[in-house]
Amino acid sequence: MTIAEPAPPRDQSRTTGVVGAAALPVAEVLREFQVEAGIGLSGVEVLRRQARYGPNAVASHRARPVAVLLHQLRSPLLGLLVIAAIASYVVGQHSDAVIIGVIVALSVGLGFFNEYRAEKAAEALHSEIHHSTVAIRDGSPSPVDVTTLVPGDVVELRLGDVVPADIRLIEVTGLECDESVLTGESLPVDKTTAEVPVGTPLADLAGCALMGTVVHAGSAVGIVVTTGAATEFGKIAAGLDTRQLDTEFQVGLRRFSMLLVYVAGGLTTSIFVVNVVLDRPIIDALLFSLAIAVGITPQLLPAVVSTSLAAGSRRMRKRKVLVKRLVCIEDLGDVDVLFTDKTGTLTHGRVDFARAVPAGDDAADEVLKLGLLCTENTTADEGGNPLDRALWSSPAGKIVGTGEWERLAVLPFDHDRRMVSVVVRNQSGVSTMVTKGAPETVLDRCIDVPPDARKALAAEFAAGNRVVAVATRPAPDGLTAQDEHGLTLMGLLVFLDPPKQDAAQALRRLADLGIAVKVVTGDNAEVAVTVCRDLGLGDAVALTGVDIDALDDDELGEAIVRTTVFARVSPEHKARIVRVQRRARGGVAFLGDGVNDALALHAADVGISVDSATDVAKDAADVILLEKDLGVLADGVAEGRRIFANTIKYVLMGTSSNFGNMASAAGASLFLAFLPMLPSQILLNNLLYDASQLAIPTDNVDEEQLHRPSHWDIGFIRRFMVFFGPLSSVFDFGTFAVMLWVFHSGPEQFRSGWFVESLATQTLVIFAIRTRRVPFFRSHPSLPLTLAALGVVLVGAVLPATPLAGALGFQPLPGAFFAALVGMVVCYLALIEVGKRYFYRVAAAAPTVRRSYGGHRHVRRRAAYFSTAKRWAGTPRHPSHS
Repeated sequence: MTIAEPAPPRDQSRTTGVVGAAALPVAEVLREFQVEAGIGLSGVEVLRRQARYGPNAVASHRARPVAVLLHQLRSPLLGLLVIAAIASYVVGQHSDAVIIGVIVALSVGLGFFNEYRAEKAAEALHSEIHHSTVAIRDGSPSPVDVTTLVPGDVVELRLGDVVPADIRLIEVTGLECDESVLTGESLPVDKTTAEVPVGTPLADLAGCALMGTVVHAGSAVGIVVTTGAATEFGKIAAGLDTRQLDTEFQVGLRRFSMLLVYVAGGLTTSIFVVNVVLDRPIIDALLFSLAIAVGITPQLLPAVVSTSLAAGSRRMRKRKVLVKRLVCIEDLGDVDVLFTDKTGTLTHGRVDFARAVPAGDDAADEVLKLGLLCTENTTADEGGNPLDRALWSSPAGKIVGTGEWERLAVLPFDHDRRMVSVVVRNQSGVSTMVTKGAPETVLDRCIDVPPDARKALAAEFAAGNRVVAVATRPAPDGLTAQDEHGLTLMGLLVFLDPPKQDAAQALRRLADLGIAVKVVTGDNAEVAVTVCRDLGLGDAVALTGVDIDALDDDELGEAIVRTTVFARVSPEHKARIVRVQRRARGGVAFLGDGVNDALALHAADVGISVDSATDVAKDAADVILLEKDLGVLADGVAEGRRIFANTIKYVLMGTSSNFGNMASAAGASLFLAFLPMLPSQILLNNLLYDASQLAIPTDNVDEEQLHRPSHWDIGFIRRFMVFFGPLSSVFDFGTFAVMLWVFHSGPEQFRSGWFVESLATQTLVIFAIRTRRVPFFRSHPSLPLTLAALGVVLVGAVLPATPLAGALGFQPLPGAFFAALVGMVVCYLALIEVGKRYFYRVAAAAPTVRRSYGGHRHVRRRAAYFSTAKRWAGTPRHPSHS
């Protein structure tokens, strides 16, 4: 229907919205929005309303500079620097205050630049994740992006859909919606087309489907009455705190930062007290102590992390992996168990109809015709179940067709019944109920199943084929789930979905990464085991949903270890398997693309879906694969571990070297008549050193570091710092001896010599610490890192001979010093290599209890999606909402 000059539909801002629409009869709602249910809006009218109402979105994922800057200013390390700068300025040490200010500006500036760039990358990634719904426009149904919906659009809702707007229902077929996102009620709500009085509570609006809720069962057609922020969900979300909770990586990073604050605080207090006891000037002792505190902190850690994330997101995008929240990249590298579905991941996912196997004397074409009739869609282009699409698009299906049969009623598929039933009528007026579904379920409801049919079913399962059973009975008066009994088996429909050719190689890659792959499927156990065997997983052990129900959580945890296939499982089974596995403190990922996977996606440490998945699955996922390929996932895991490995390089090197140098400074101050290094020199040394480390995100990572999960271990970092820090102090004190007893240096030359030596040793040690290989030159650093490290060492060596030397308190060094410096650096790196061999042998042998920092918060974030609207809005997932 085309309306030349339609009267404008009612303004969303001046209406009672879906509550008011629920009080009106369906016909009046259609009339008010000037639309016919079977025709929908015209393309021109849609554009007109889009201009008026804007996009159907509650909020957008945008990079906000102020928010990014405030995040940078929250660092406890930054607070320590600011305190040191203020104290230096107050006591008259303006040069120290300037140097600290430069460090603060560099840290914040670089961190802001890289985090903002990472946020812009995340914004671009979010724009690539699309959700669609079926809308009737210009008389035909077609998929449209949910953000383009306008009031008056007529949309179709099916199992697994996230309701894209507030909708007044027109036609309903067994519709149930999960409204826990708004009401907190876990049980699905039955829906009708009946109007309700004005003032009815939100939870009782049975005639409406609300934005953000999920279609749990059935199907419906409805008219959009409100969109975007005007929806009930939008009103709730507008008043909530939308700050996302921290991931495990962020919690671990914060714990590490606090560890350094404690160490710095203790060291600063001790040095200050000792210097005051030795009758040093209080101001000098205070500034020196503050400089020590600043020197031990890796100020550019936020910048290094942001740089790694920005670079990593670009590399992962090229590998067809989209991360909805960039800090989840590190969590992806922590995965050691992957639960995945079978269809489309291990198999091609392109299901082809093979043949119909009659159970009695009927022809195969009759079984196929009944299968075509018993479906929720009537063509191959309407979406829905891939098995139904395969039937309609097969050459046999096009030939057989549905004849003159007429469908009178449909009982849609759901994951509890695992069946769909229809009532059809032939030309003679005889009505029949046809049921189609999982063979085990259908056969249990049949009477007198022929033995040959069971043998044929077993043979198809053994061959790894997918099978659907078709049965009939006289039509009942109505059509409910209670009518699905007393059936007569008509036959089997056989489908082919062979394993992917590259799936075996992808499984080997994941095994090399230390990831155990386990298949979780609603398919038959024997079919899944056959596929796994064909892909080289050996004789896989299988558990079914019935087996799982018989186990408590402890028994299930033990069974998971030795089980490869979990078959015929419900959505609740999948989620329970994931939750039990997470108790083992491993990183658990779940890969799924259907509505029945949403609970498990939320329960996992890392939820992974694909771009072609259902809306509810994409909403629940942290990571989106542009290709449903385990090889792509392996790339993502490797990239996550690479980013984490480079971050840890900076942490280990910075904490150990800084700890050693600052301990040396503290020790030297006890027996020298002067400060071993001026506060400004300590800060300048730290600034140059940190600048050289900005190239760490570009560094190469040894393959063996990618073969195991990566995670924060504060105890390991502390042991590394305490072990390797004193090794650098050995050569610091060697430098002290050379400067005092060989060159008989005064304060200026002594400070110059130690400045150059400490900068050289702590910068060049990156080449040894960046790898566990011995000797370290068996591992090749990246060119940017090599140039940055050597360049900073060169700057430090020539600085005492420049015109700036006097202002900085330096003095030129004799040539013989540099010969001694080369010898000390070589000996230092050799000692580090010996220490590495000992340390990693002892650390590997020591029992380690893995801590899953922040994991409980991560679980709360996911579980809250199904419990309260506040948490759901606080971690926006649906592109129409976020």
